This record gives sequence, structure tokens and C-alpha cells, in this order.
Amino acid sequence: MEEQKLWYVVNTYSGHESKVRDNLLMRAQSMGMENNIFRVIVPEQKEVEIKDGVKKEKIKKMFPGYVLVEMIMSDEAWYAVRNTPGVTGFIGSSGKGAKPIPLSPQEIDKILINEGMSRVDIEADLKEGDSVTIIDGPFKGMYGKIESIDLENNKLTVLIDLFGQETPVEVELLQISKN
Repeated sequence: MEEQKLWYVVNTYSGHESKVRDNLLMRAQSMGMENNIFRVIVPEQKEVEIKDGVKKEKIKKMFPGYVLVEMIMSDEAWYAVRNTPGVTGFIGSSGKGAKPIPLSPQEIDKILINEGMSRVDIEADLKEGDSVTIIDGPFKGMYGKIESIDLENNKLTVLIDLFGQETPVEVELLQISKN
């Protein structure tokens, strides 16, 4: 089985999420784990609070005490994350050195969309000319090549074979899977 990048939930000391994120990214770099540990996020959302008649925007953590890590689960990566200061463990692991269960694509998509992100890291994973499969929408099940990437709107123009002709179609990032 080809090892793939998946998202895992890491438990941290409450209030230390940002510090753990920074430590994890630093450790990944210093331990040469850039090919196993990719993105680390602390999901947040803006809330408007009215106090004494004054509107204040406040950024609130969606999951206090948790950090999301995109990684390829290997013994080395597991060890690096598990032994990062502030990390208390992985969610979905029975303990005793057992590997955790990753988040499902549906679970992580909801969180990443809220963060303005996507499961596919556009800058790192996709480039023009890459082959993709459309996994959702009216062109579901069709294969094509990326013609252009619109980073601002998380959209792609994909060339598909429609009635024997190469036809450009616009799809959202969540609607494709890289081949």
C-alpha cells in the first residue's frame, strides 16, 4: 500500500495549540521530516462579541486543546509528533504505541473549508499538466489534465475528453483527486 498524506488529530495542553504547531513545524524541519509532516493547523473562527455596546471581533479556537497534522504515518513521524513538547497524544489511538486513525475526508474537508483551505495543498501537490480525476459534480468519474489553477477561488480548469473533443471545464478543488 502506498503511504499517503492523511490528517490526524493531536491532543495538546489547552492554550498551547499555537506553540505546539510552531514546535511541530520546527521539529519536522530540524529532524528532516519534511517528507512526512506537512501542514499543521489550529482551526479557528472569528466571533463578534458585543461588550459595553462595543463590537469586538474575537478569534476563537474551534477545538481547544487540539491541533490537526497532515502527515504520512511512519514510525519516525509518529515518534516526532508524539514527543513534541506540549503534545499529550493522538486522538484515535488505543495507546501502547498503536498508530492513530486518520480523519475521514468528509471530516477534514468541513474543517479545512472553514479555514479557507483544501485537503489538496495546491502549491505543493498540483501543477498545470497534472492528471486528475473529477470525483464530484456533473463530470464525476471523468479524467483530465489541469489547464490552469485559480488559487484565489480554489478552482481549476481541467481539460476533459467530452464527445471526442478536449473540453475545458471549471471545477472546485474539492471536486478533484490527483492521479
